[in-house]
Amino acid sequence: MDRLDTDVIVIGAGPAGLMAAGELRLGGARVIVLERLAQPTGQSRGLGFTARAMEVFDQRGLLPGFGPLERSPLGHFGGVRFDYTVLPDAHFGARGVPQYQTEAVLEDWATGLGADLRRGWEVTALADRGDGVEVVAATPEGGRRLRASWVVGCDGGQSTVRRMAGFTFSGTSATREMYLADVVGGGIRPRFLGERLPGGMVMAAPLREGVDRIIVCPHGTPARDRAEAVGFAEVAAAWERITGESIADRSAEWVSSFTDASRQADEYRRGRVLLAGDAAHIHLPAGGQGLSTGVQDAVNLGWKLAAVVQGWAPAELLDTYEAERHPVGARLLMNTRAQNLVFLGGDESEPLRELFAGLIAIDDVKRHLAGVVSGLDVVYDMGGDAAAAGPLYGRRLPPRQLTAEGGTTTTARLLHPAQGVLIDLADDPGVRAVAAGWKDRVVLTTAEPVEPDALDGATALLVRPDGYVAWSRPGAPGGTDGPDGLDAALRRWFGAPTAG
Repeated sequence: MDRLDTDVIVIGAGPAGLMAAGELRLGGARVIVLERLAQPTGQSRGLGFTARAMEVFDQRGLLPGFGPLERSPLGHFGGVRFDYTVLPDAHFGARGVPQYQTEAVLEDWATGLGADLRRGWEVTALADRGDGVEVVAATPEGGRRLRASWVVGCDGGQSTVRRMAGFTFSGTSATREMYLADVVGGGIRPRFLGERLPGGMVMAAPLREGVDRIIVCPHGTPARDRAEAVGFAEVAAAWERITGESIADRSAEWVSSFTDASRQADEYRRGRVLLAGDAAHIHLPAGGQGLSTGVQDAVNLGWKLAAVVQGWAPAELLDTYEAERHPVGARLLMNTRAQNLVFLGGDESEPLRELFAGLIAIDDVKRHLAGVVSGLDVVYDMGGDAAAAGPLYGRRLPPRQLTAEGGTTTTARLLHPAQGVLIDLADDPGVRAVAAGWKDRVVLTTAEPVEPDALDGATALLVRPDGYVAWSRPGAPGGTDGPDGLDAALRRWFGAPTAG
């Protein structure tokens, strides 16, 4: 294209879009974020995020912006409760954090890094020209045309970007309508993990003094046209049919509806257009996984796309976004559909619930489910001999304290700048010699864990900006010729070394 307005246009200013914008800015890319809403709604479908999303926010130094966070070791899968602490570092996640607060924290961060957020811009046309992407938007000042090298669609389950760019969105259609409302007046009995009754399932939890969030999942209510609004009277009537309790004399700050539709884009990239978050996958909301998975999509994509923009990335780096995140999205749909059957099924699902309750009492089953829902057990294919590389290879770097030259630090703090990190845990000159050519993209840190074996006996770790271990050396350090495989890993994920 003759003239570019920016490197990347991110469409949608929800958690995934704002996270992507911040990641791109940390990587040096110019970013414009387009959001059709003139102002944040102040509404919140999500009320928290998973343990892995919390780690991601910690990796960028964002957790203090949320204030005190409530973490619980107890969670559920399909309404069957279990203790997440069977998995190291695991908990159900942060509870009670409204989505609008998450978006406010991410907006302050992304715009503080220089992302250009334009509210009231609704995309009306999009065209991939091969050497760039052209976007047309309706704005308060009239129609505008923007050009960028890349577009990232983070515009939700009804994504305009997905439709205009021709992505296929495969899966299952909605079979039932469900409701949520923030009810004013108080006095609603809490049902934190849900209560199954003959007419359906209900949940209730206090949001703040005098306001309760309720979720109503009636049996036999067909899905409606998504453009059709739902009113509080409809929600109150469904609540009374199921519980026998009347809330018709109350009012609601906000009312919405959702379904059990389950779909995923067949691909996450078409040419110069990419998808992340709900634009790439929709599902029954269960356990705060949707927001959290979208944030992790953005973190996986952001540094890679910025590297392509900066020109140092190997050609195949951007292909790893879809290769790594599409299976994660597929597993998300699988586990939420399973929870739908266990939690929201009628009498026909009772044998399944009984079987599941027995299985979940087994520690190995608990560990598996805790890893699935928390996002802590994601493993990426980093190439090479995974069996010989140690238990952290391809997995996220766990939160640990380290002693370094400047004092005590944490693994999360090393990732705040969103650069690669090579942690030398054995003061090995061979590691430093190999890594010297990448010092503009990879920070070398010589440190040791405060607690012995806190990093599973590794003596060196190469960590990508998204916090995943791309090379690991278990056991004793190698000789001065350098550890096997480190040079190849550096080239694969961080391009060619700098000359001289």
